[in-house]
Amino acid sequence: MSDDPTPSPAPKSHGRLSMRASAIPRDLMAEPRPVKGTWVARILTLLPDAFPGILGQSLTGRAMDLGLWQLETTDLRGFGIGKHRNVDDTPAGGGAGMVLRADVVDAALQAVASGADRARWPVIYLSPGGKPFDQAAARRLAACDGVTLLCGRFEGVDQRVLDHHQIEEISLGDFVMTGGEIAAFALIDAAVRLLPGVLGNAASTEEESFSVGLLEHPQFTRPQEWQGQEIPAVLTSGNHGEIAKWRQAEAERVTAERRPDLWAEHLAKRR
Repeated sequence: MSDDPTPSPAPKSHGRLSMRASAIPRDLMAEPRPVKGTWVARILTLLPDAFPGILGQSLTGRAMDLGLWQLETTDLRGFGIGKHRNVDDTPAGGGAGMVLRADVVDAALQAVASGADRARWPVIYLSPGGKPFDQAAARRLAACDGVTLLCGRFEGVDQRVLDHHQIEEISLGDFVMTGGEIAAFALIDAAVRLLPGVLGNAASTEEESFSVGLLEHPQFTRPQEWQGQEIPAVLTSGNHGEIAKWRQAEAERVTAERRPDLWAEHLAKRR
């Protein structure tokens, strides 16, 4: 059996880019080319058919259709070794499960992320051993040109390829999932919603949880009375100054009660 990798597969793009009238004929069956300035998420995964999934719906889906961002998936299996396209092997030293091979992941990264400016285009491995993902990280990624996400499976990825490519590791929290795809959905959604034009109202991102280091204040809407509970009177008073004070006070109360760690950080910054 040959150990030569199969030819590099072409990435699959998702999203309809903006169209305009032109006198120049075009091949309508050709893959869409990224528009300069469009934020792009590149996914290396063994489950390319899982995308775009929920990202193709609602606000993120509409933003994709408008060309505000683009999604490209690359199947790691296409870089597998031999006629069976093996992508993993048993852990060195023994143990349960399988580990993604360094040579397979390296070939995929060379195909999609070679020469990328890491400051403008981070390469991230979604791992429970990484730094916790937060709103500041989402803002950082949204300010980049795009991001390449490596979705692990099985017991993880050979550490050598992570070290060789100096791949950043990010975690959604202190728990373990079967792979990095669901984490990729969350990370992309958090970043895409911050891109210009996606939400339509910049104030939406300025007033929400974590934007100023606090959880968001409670929200209410119609009906005025429900199950014997009334909307706080200040919110229907029309006094915007008092509404702002109430929301700030409630954000501080909720943060102190539910996230004492965030509250301690908030107090330290005020000193």
